[in-house]
Amino acid sequence: MTRVMWRCVEKRVVWRQVRCVSREANVSRLRRERLDVLVVGGGATGGGIALDAALRGLKVGLIERGDFGSQTSSRSTKLIWAGIKYVATAVAELLRPGNLFRPLSALAEARAEMRLVSAAHRERVFMLETQAHLTSWLPICVPVTKWVMVPPPLGHPLFSLAPLALPLVFKFYDYLGGFRCPGSYVMSRRQVAEKFPQLDQSSLKYAAVFYEGSHNDARTALAIALTAAENGALVANHVEMKGFAAAEEGVACRDLLAGDEFVVAADRVVFAGGPFTDRLRGPSAEPAVTGAAGSHVVLRAGLTPPDMGLLDMSTSDGRFLFVVPWQGHTIIGTTDVPGEPTSTAAAPEDEIRWLLREGAKYLSADPTRDEVRSAWRGWRPLAHDPHNQNGGGSFQSRDHVVAEDPDTGAIFVAGGKWTTYREMAQDVVDRLSSTPCTTLTKKLVGGDGFPGHRELADQLSVDDPDVAAHLAATYGTRASEVLDSGSHARLHPDFPYIEAEVRYACDSELARTVYDVLSLRTRLAFLDSDAAILVAPRVADLVADALGWSDHQKAVNLRATLDALREFAGPDRPAR
Repeated sequence: MTRVMWRCVEKRVVWRQVRCVSREANVSRLRRERLDVLVVGGGATGGGIALDAALRGLKVGLIERGDFGSQTSSRSTKLIWAGIKYVATAVAELLRPGNLFRPLSALAEARAEMRLVSAAHRERVFMLETQAHLTSWLPICVPVTKWVMVPPPLGHPLFSLAPLALPLVFKFYDYLGGFRCPGSYVMSRRQVAEKFPQLDQSSLKYAAVFYEGSHNDARTALAIALTAAENGALVANHVEMKGFAAAEEGVACRDLLAGDEFVVAADRVVFAGGPFTDRLRGPSAEPAVTGAAGSHVVLRAGLTPPDMGLLDMSTSDGRFLFVVPWQGHTIIGTTDVPGEPTSTAAAPEDEIRWLLREGAKYLSADPTRDEVRSAWRGWRPLAHDPHNQNGGGSFQSRDHVVAEDPDTGAIFVAGGKWTTYREMAQDVVDRLSSTPCTTLTKKLVGGDGFPGHRELADQLSVDDPDVAAHLAATYGTRASEVLDSGSHARLHPDFPYIEAEVRYACDSELARTVYDVLSLRTRLAFLDSDAAILVAPRVADLVADALGWSDHQKAVNLRATLDALREFAGPDRPAR
């Protein structure tokens, strides 16, 4: 690969903040203007890098081969969590018998896990307090049915006694977050029976409750990218990197909508491709990222309380399992299976059935396979720095890595978790600019003047209270703009999405396909694949009207969308 000589970047002019965002205008400027920084990868981290760089005055572009957050950032368990599991992981690393022969390595690995937890607590507070329009606290209940857990969590014998210490562990977890979250507490058997009558009360000892954040992950990722755009970043979805430009400093790209190729000239390139980062770095780059797949299933509402999740720390194979309410439905996840990352949303059938078996004991009815409304799989990136000469290239943790490829000069970032996207972005941009970072106080789109979800819903001029609540929780203070964009008629009678959202997604949120609307602007594909398929033709009509498509363009896009939506049904679900 041709060696590219990069020069240090310091921006001299602060860009004017803009309100209107146009994908086509951004692509046009990417074709003809030289950038200080080009970010490749439009998930939460890539969007966070573009936002941070733009706020520091850098001329920055962002390209994403799919839609914003279409891969890992939209396929999470919908929790903004600081990592209670990683506290246990850190302790387990210290207490394994084999560590007697490797004490320094064990200590380093445990400290790495605790650094991630500490950073995640800080970032969780940032998201729940600064981005209150997009997030909310969610209590998580851990039912204790036996005093000794077999198999022990994380496979460590000492953790079999976790039920005896769980309330203290959760108080320590509160302490790590500076007690800025609602406090953990203990529920008696009677209280648990009132909240979860479906649980087997005969074996129940007590339940411990702690708090994590909850959000609509794809909408948060989109808000990050839109905020970057409104602060001067040239963001463009459906643009794929093809490789480094051969004759000049920059990246060869392909506009997947227009079908043509062009070069983006940039002084620095940053790869933020999550589990796909090594593919961006090129075949000659030493591998730095591996993937672990996490699958989820979605069931109807009413199987658990609408205001509390559950955590199973003692599944059949010792993995953690969440059962959480989300968008009026019930999510069960996640699995954790190492493998080669793929872009498809389809979850393997064996993982779907494992989730149903493990989650059944926490639900008010035993779900059958045909009751699965939607299922999907995302990939977590586990990373190390292959260029670290001090041994850092061997241990992989959940923490993130920021490194520079010596042959190309490109920076890559990988690892970490959803909660720490902002910190990851800051660590990258700190390498590009000495201007102080300001993202810890930056509200994302829809957050300025936000009065609270209930208060905002009451202020909206819409008669349907479910629609009002949905708009307030999804768009924040821009909900009224959505209402002004078109019809208030529901797309589907069982969901609060309205036709005006389709037009708004195309005009103001860079949606350019029917799939963009049904999977990431609304979340219908993730909630009920059959409902998404049913309304797809109507959504196609609305998108075609907004974007000026021909009948042929509409038909081609609708056909591709229907194929993608069918992936959410899973391989073996019976027809409904």
